[in-house]
Amino acid sequence: MVNAIFPKKRGAGRRKQGASNRDAEQNFSREPFTAEVVDMASDGRGVIHHPEGRTCFVSGVWLGEKGTFRLTDIKGRTGSAEVVELTQVAPQKVTAPCVYHGHSAKHCGGCAWQSIEYSAQLQAKQTRVEKALANLCKPDAIAPILGAEHTEGYRNRAQFKTDGSKLGYVAPSSNNIVDVETCLVLTPHNAATLANLRQQLPNSEWQPKRKESWVTLNIDETHSAEEVRVNERLPFMQANSSQNKLMQDWLAERLARVDLANPAIELFCGSGNFTEVIAAAGFPAVAAVEVVGDALSALQAKALANVSVHGINLYEEGGLEKALKTQPKAKTLVLDPPRDGLKERAALLKKSCKIRDILYISCDLATFARDVTDLCGAGYKLVAVQPVDQFPHTPHVEILAHLRVKGG
Repeated sequence: MVNAIFPKKRGAGRRKQGASNRDAEQNFSREPFTAEVVDMASDGRGVIHHPEGRTCFVSGVWLGEKGTFRLTDIKGRTGSAEVVELTQVAPQKVTAPCVYHGHSAKHCGGCAWQSIEYSAQLQAKQTRVEKALANLCKPDAIAPILGAEHTEGYRNRAQFKTDGSKLGYVAPSSNNIVDVETCLVLTPHNAATLANLRQQLPNSEWQPKRKESWVTLNIDETHSAEEVRVNERLPFMQANSSQNKLMQDWLAERLARVDLANPAIELFCGSGNFTEVIAAAGFPAVAAVEVVGDALSALQAKALANVSVHGINLYEEGGLEKALKTQPKAKTLVLDPPRDGLKERAALLKKSCKIRDILYISCDLATFARDVTDLCGAGYKLVAVQPVDQFPHTPHVEILAHLRVKGG
């Protein structure tokens, strides 16, 4: 019999390899292994290395801790692991004051770093910013992080999850609602709102529809329990009022260094949190750009002098170019985008762009670094960076930055 050799069908090898990877991911070894926490990931988990070379992420550990771990999941060359035993505990570890703190499906996933000394939290955030921007600016351009005066009772807005019986936050890496009676990070007003909402349990009107795990209850300092929004987000506001004041002060100080003789443009202006600062700086005109209707209405109601309000979707193709045309002679641009950053940024990278100073306020370090890399490649320079801790006990860090055209 003659053995015929047939060519493989296109993609057959890839499918076989893909199936092999899936099999490996489903049948990985759960044997304990020893490791050291060598870094902290952006989501707050510790980074360790598996003996097989995988990078693994672990909740509830801190930099420098050593111990025995067990894989709980793998995907390609990365994975998740859990602590079996810590043989070397970080000296920065403290007892978390919240009874709901933890890292299992029974614990609240909100304040992942509450068991870490606050000074160590700040240092970890400072280090993350410095590493992310190491190739974009000189070290002395990055100021020390502005820590929060209060690490409890600061959060002026929140979103709860409820199934009509339980009300609280979602446990990490799960769909489990942790029934929360109190929350230490809420402002007194919002803590009272939480208590009043819980008095309405059980509530059949809060039961989720089929295939949904919960409904959301959105609150802030301007609403009571009777005015709670069900499955409806409230207009955006900075969640930490005292830290927001520091951010406003920083912006005012940096605006004093720019050309005030020409108009300014603000992108993602919301209901005017930073627009008021820009308007007070002394520009002859300010164009404030936003797409959310409620926010636009709230800003228009403020009737700020020399401010025009424009409804433009900055995530649509051509949106940024349209926004820049609202004030063609503008030399200063202020923006405070969502986590996605400035996804549509080509108009700012053109040689014909007249913007000289950019004041970029970011809530996501990764998209900020991406955008700034492109801006620096187009002729801008990072002249000042100010990290701010808006959310104590979490890995989140806010970044305030001033970019200026090189040689400007």
